[in-house]
Amino acid sequence: MQVRPLSFEALADTVTERATRLAAPGGGRLRLAVDGAPAAGPAALADAVAERLRLLGRPTQRISADDFLRPASLRLEYGHHDADAFYDDWLDSNALFREVFDPLEPGGSGAVLPALRDARSDRSVRSAPVPLPSGGVLILDGSLLLGRWFPLDLTVHLHLSPAALARRTPADQQWTLPAFDRYTAEARPTEVADLVVRADDPRRPALVVT
Repeated sequence: MQVRPLSFEALADTVTERATRLAAPGGGRLRLAVDGAPAAGPAALADAVAERLRLLGRPTQRISADDFLRPASLRLEYGHHDADAFYDDWLDSNALFREVFDPLEPGGSGAVLPALRDARSDRSVRSAPVPLPSGGVLILDGSLLLGRWFPLDLTVHLHLSPAALARRTPADQQWTLPAFDRYTAEARPTEVADLVVRADDPRRPALVVT
């Protein structure tokens, strides 16, 4: 195993190149996920890749897992700071399958829901499904995404060491750290992701080359 340091821009270029080299199954749409704790900045990388793909002429739809959380009455059933509930109950995986992944299956409508719920207001955002043309790319960002059986064609995991994760996680979010420890042990993201990036230094990520 080798580790190749590179800039954020070069990392975005690398992911974009990998995505453009992948043919969508059956001529359909490519499904890409950028996974990582909020402190690792998965949304920023997903946005950068989406921008590059659009400049290359690839239709792209961005989705954030934070916009597919379950209602507060369900995700906060065991309190606001329960790490196991954060791991198991916060993300509405069924809604992601129903509104995002199923429509992209053969015979599906091809139209995905950009967002389901505003977590702050705990209300539906009432957005309409958006068509993603054949050959387009769906880019999902979020935390704790792997190991949920999402039908993904390319996965990127932004890995933080326990020390870096604790250091870069805000004080009011420190209660989530055990969930990420559990994720490492149970989902093994560094083993199952297609691309693994060490993100301890946000200015100097490093691509793990096996």
